[in-house]
Amino acid sequence: MAKFSPLMVLPVVIFAGFAGLAFVGLKRENPDGLPSALTGRPAPAVEVTQLGREKVFNDKDLRDGEVKLVNYWASWCAPCRVEHPNLEKLAESGVTIYGVNYKDKPSNALKFLEELGNPYAAVGADESGRMALNWGVYGVPETYIIDGEGKIVLRFAGPITSRVMESTILPAIEAAR
Repeated sequence: MAKFSPLMVLPVVIFAGFAGLAFVGLKRENPDGLPSALTGRPAPAVEVTQLGREKVFNDKDLRDGEVKLVNYWASWCAPCRVEHPNLEKLAESGVTIYGVNYKDKPSNALKFLEELGNPYAAVGADESGRMALNWGVYGVPETYIIDGEGKIVLRFAGPITSRVMESTILPAIEAAR
């Protein structure tokens, strides 16, 4: 008969620990939500360059008294393609959207807009990713709702699907007004 050793219990204890962490993670209210230290604070500086001949936006545009969205996107981003029709719906409904093209080749970004349409009131390029870093962007797509005073009301990481638009984006826009 094998002699009992405390090391024999170690795999079970490790498994139970991982299972406990997974259970706690699944019980979170919004497992996809990523916290933003900037919510409720003024939006960081706009540091974009012009993308082709597209109209560019600046800090003053974020503080014009109107609610708007700032959307980080890239032509190489598959989820950006998924959310694009919903951005167009928002723009058609009168929501001002400013686009920040993130770490992309200008020619590819312009081709993306030509192919799928341009929902942006103005768009700029963040080729180095410096502005995204200052805004706390984790990846693209990522969207910020900005109130009329230029404060961040909501940060949403991931593609804006129809469900997200109805349950999260539109209510946050209304609350910001």
